Amino acid sequence: MPRSPADLMRVNLLEVFNEPDPDRRAAVIAENYAEDVVWHEPDRINHGRTDLVRRATEFLAENPDWVFRPAGPASALDDIGHLGFQYGPPGGQPPMVSGMDIARARHGVITELYTIVTKTRQPS
Repeated sequence: MPRSPADLMRVNLLEVFNEPDPDRRAAVIAENYAEDVVWHEPDRINHGRTDLVRRATEFLAENPDWVFRPAGPASALDDIGHLGFQYGPPGGQPPMVSGMDIARARHGVITELYTIVTKTRQPS
């Protein structure tokens, strides 16, 4: 059964960008993203699953001990999903980054993903 846009938003945040195992992460991407997915980050655009896998791997290596946490529930309207996030050290420490992911889905997979950073804290 295809996933809803809200379900896909939770998968994106927790099963891709919090997944340390590269094989598991690649399998989740293959199952939940269109082959020609386009991911818009604040500073670049990634085209296709291969770029998504590569960039997610790079991103996780930048701060390997940090985690994403949902900032509220995922929501959906028709084929659009949304989930706010916080990103930073685990264990209840304040997040270093806050933002949101917005995605368009078709046939139960993400076709376009937009990451918007709304707040960045400097480490103390």
